[in-house]
Formats: sequence, structure tokens, C-alpha cells
Amino acid sequence: MPPRSGGGTVSADGDLPAVVAGAGPVGLAAALALRRLGHEVIVLEAEPRERPRAGSRAIYVHGATLRLLEGVSPGLGHAMAERGVVWSGKRTFWKGRQIYGRHYAPPAPGRLPHFTSLPQVVSDRLLLDACEAMRVQIAWSTPLRSLTADRDGVTVLGAGREWRARYVVGADGARSAVRQAIGVSLSGPRPRNAYVVVDVADDPSHPLPCERVFHYLHPGVGHRNVLLVPFAGGWRVDLQCRVDDDLDHLATPDGVRSWLVEVLLPGHSLDVTWVSTYRFLQVVAERFTDEHRRVLLAGEAAHLFAPFGARGMNSGIADAVAAARAIHLALQEGDPQSRRRVIDGLSGDRRASALYNRDAAGKALRHMQASDPWIRVTRAVAARLARRSCRVGAWMDSAPYGPRRGRVGMTSAKY
Repeated sequence: MPPRSGGGTVSADGDLPAVVAGAGPVGLAAALALRRLGHEVIVLEAEPRERPRAGSRAIYVHGATLRLLEGVSPGLGHAMAERGVVWSGKRTFWKGRQIYGRHYAPPAPGRLPHFTSLPQVVSDRLLLDACEAMRVQIAWSTPLRSLTADRDGVTVLGAGREWRARYVVGADGARSAVRQAIGVSLSGPRPRNAYVVVDVADDPSHPLPCERVFHYLHPGVGHRNVLLVPFAGGWRVDLQCRVDDDLDHLATPDGVRSWLVEVLLPGHSLDVTWVSTYRFLQVVAERFTDEHRRVLLAGEAAHLFAPFGARGMNSGIADAVAAARAIHLALQEGDPQSRRRVIDGLSGDRRASALYNRDAAGKALRHMQASDPWIRVTRAVAARLARRSCRVGAWMDSAPYGPRRGRVGMTSAKY
């Protein structure tokens, strides 16, 4: 389907309506949303087109995100769902004993599921294919060299070429050059805990049930917490480390196999395809736009969360779609103050969502760390009660992911 008309493809003064910095999932979603609304856009990406993309990375795509993507590029949400897997159920264990389990009915044919699980390299490829179908211009190997905003627009310099745009979406990741250029900083807690993350390939001779499994205090790995999540083609295994753990050892091939064999079914292949470590950051940008209201931050350029509840990429895509909608509305306004109000509304709403998600992830982190004696007692009592109460078991199952009041960061923008 071609982009909708409305707003024009190029501003009357010859400026591009928008430049997007970053060709990750957030930047590509922003570009798709802008094209869907009828606007010319160019994406600047610092890395080359065929850059290596190791590991599964962000694998969980919320149903709300699938619907957003379907709206900005019809067929994209369904394509992601078809390439991913939906868990048949989930189970939670306490010190090796199951305290909760639930099975799901298969998703209805032809309808978007509540979520899908697939490697980010696949979702990135589908997003890029959609951008190419919508004739989105992408300038690869074009790092942003400078960015200067004024009341009328933004001048962007990258790889020896200059662009002039009415608006810029900064979706260029945690080390965002856009965020630095507009003088915005990230603030919030920076906990010391770390995780080892391992991708394990499927073993057809010893298949595992397609279930999400969470272990509190797994006895086989020194009573550390362990999460196992299936995705299309393999499994993600997360080991929660202690503050004094030797990450260099736990993440080596020998170190990984020493604990991985304890959490997989006996006989399952230890075909490890990727190992990484990460430390939690719980930070949010002090503001999501510049002083002139011409630059909008999205995704990891604007916030970094602990990964509980899959809030990072999903809320980033919501940022991107909302930013595109705000740019579209601002371009229709003739009055400068009206344009500023549109951008301020977007900035305030998305920052509120980011703060909510940060706090929710922080609550999950405190529950899992259990450094507070009261939390330790509460968990232990709940684990005993869960054997007799399904409701308590459900709480123990959901607590590691934080509150979910329907606001992981979705937007109400319609396409």
C-alpha cells in the first residue's frame, strides 16, 4: 500500500519533513510511520548495511507492538507473528519445585497473537524489507557528525553531507549522538547486578516444551535465579549473577557449560550460539525534546531499563510511532506555539511512560534481588502458599516482570 497523502512529502520551503537517526527497530519504525502518513524521510545509520548482528537480543514483541507495526505497514505485524513462536505455557519454580503453571490455547488463525518471540535479527530484516517497500531512503555508513536545531528546523551533518529537516527523530541508541547534541542527559539508578545471557540452539533430538520457565533460587546453579525463554530457532537462558560473581568466568565457554547443563533437560545439546553479559541501567532522559521542539528522542536514546517485562524495544517502537504522529500534526499547524504544544504533548506523554516503565522494572529488580529482608520473607511465605493457592502462585510468576497495568508504553496513535 502506498503512503497516505496529507501533509505533503516535502515542506514548502524545500526542507525534508524529517530525518531519523538510527536504523535499528525504533528508527525503522519511525520511518515507516512517517511514510505511512505521507512524508518524505531519510534514515541516517552509522554502521554499514550488512553489519554483523550477533545474538537473539530483543526477542519478545508485545501484541500491542505487533498492532502498531501492522498499522504503519500492513502485513508487517502478521509477518513477525508468522516468523516467531508463541509459548504453549509458562511455569515457575522455587528451589527446584514447581509452584505455578499455566497452559495457553493456540492463537486464533489469521489474528495477531498476544505476543511473538523471534530473534531481533529477523525482526530487523522484516522492518528493513517494509522500509524498502515503502521507499524509505537509508544512508548507510553515515554517522551523525553534528546537529544544530533552531526555531525553524534542524541542520544535520553526516559523512560529508548536509541535510536540512523540519524535525529529527533521535533513535540512535544508548550512546545517542543526537541526545548529546541537544545537551540532554540520562538520570536514574544504576544497580550493580549483572546477568549472563546465553542463546542455545534447538536440539531436535531432545526438544524442550515451548514454555517460558522461571526458577527462583535454582539449586543446580548455587541458588541463583534463572529464566528460560523459547524463541524461533532456540532458547534464551538468563542467569542472574551475584554482585561478587566472576562474570569473566561465568561467561566463558567452560563457565557457561558448567551451569547451563544444570538448567536444560538431560541430554539436550549445549550448542551455544551467543553469550553476552549486561548490567542494569534504570535511566530516563531529563527531557525528550530540544529547546526548539524540533528534535524528538525515542527508544534507548531516551531511556534504558532493566529487561523485565520486555519494556525496552516495545516502548521504543511506541515512542517512534508517537513521534511520527506528533511530527505529522505539527506540520499541519501554521502557528509556532501550536507546533510547540504538539511536540511538548508528545514529549511529556512518552517521558511519563518511560518513568512508569523504569519504576515497574525497578520493582521487579528489587523483587528478584531480594536484598530487603521483608521481600525475602514475603517471597518465602508466598512460595509455600503457592502450593495451595493458584492466585498466590500467579503472583509469584508475574512479580519478576513488574506491574503491567496495560501501559508498557503503547501509544494511541491510529493509522
